[in-house]
Amino acid sequence: MNNSIIYALDFDGVICDSAIETAISGWKAAGQLWDDMPATLPQTIIDEFRLIRPIIETGYEAILTMRLLYLGETAEEIYQDYSEKIPALLQEAQATTDDLKKLFGETRDTWIANDLADWIAMNPLFPGVAEKLRELGQQHTWYVITTKQERFVRKILKANAIELADERIFGLDRNLSKPEVLKGLVKVHPTQRIHFVEDRLPALLNVRKHPELAEINLLFALWGYNTAEDKALAAQQAFTSQQLDEFLI
Repeated sequence: MNNSIIYALDFDGVICDSAIETAISGWKAAGQLWDDMPATLPQTIIDEFRLIRPIIETGYEAILTMRLLYLGETAEEIYQDYSEKIPALLQEAQATTDDLKKLFGETRDTWIANDLADWIAMNPLFPGVAEKLRELGQQHTWYVITTKQERFVRKILKANAIELADERIFGLDRNLSKPEVLKGLVKVHPTQRIHFVEDRLPALLNVRKHPELAEINLLFALWGYNTAEDKALAAQQAFTSQQLDEFLI
């Protein structure tokens, strides 16, 4: 095994195209907070959610964005003052972010318990990624760094016959930011080059703020959940933008 390079990979938007499942889980969870939410999720709202997905950092936010879409807001309107809308919705629902994280996880757990195959089907990996990860595991040490709860990452990897030890999955459960996780990996692998692949531009910019992480190679996943504006801004930065066919090559 060649361990001169260590790979740290984001999950949603890099490995897994989870937008549809996130939208459905968000809708189901929102229905438990607001009685007026119908059981059936319109396809038009799923399509709008895909446009909003780049600003969602953690899955539970889908509960709030689906509520806003149900209330008739457009993706453009949500983008304009997203951070201001969130506290008002939390107050209206009489819930905290921790409440929403718990609700979102439990909503997924219920779906999995009722129909695991359907839940997996709504979480497809991006084309060619499963094969690349199986090959990567034979050649390099790699990690997942995500805001997703770890049990869901494990289920999706297992369903795609991808082996990754539990201790190499850093998810929401650990209450660590991505820079904090990367700092830990730098200590574990002080002589190796770490490649961090992420589809959210704000996450990459945040990593670059930390001098201790200056040696990490930052890669921007153009196939993930980012906007045309993100792509243009990324092109001006000192990290590498990649297309899906360049991933892990």
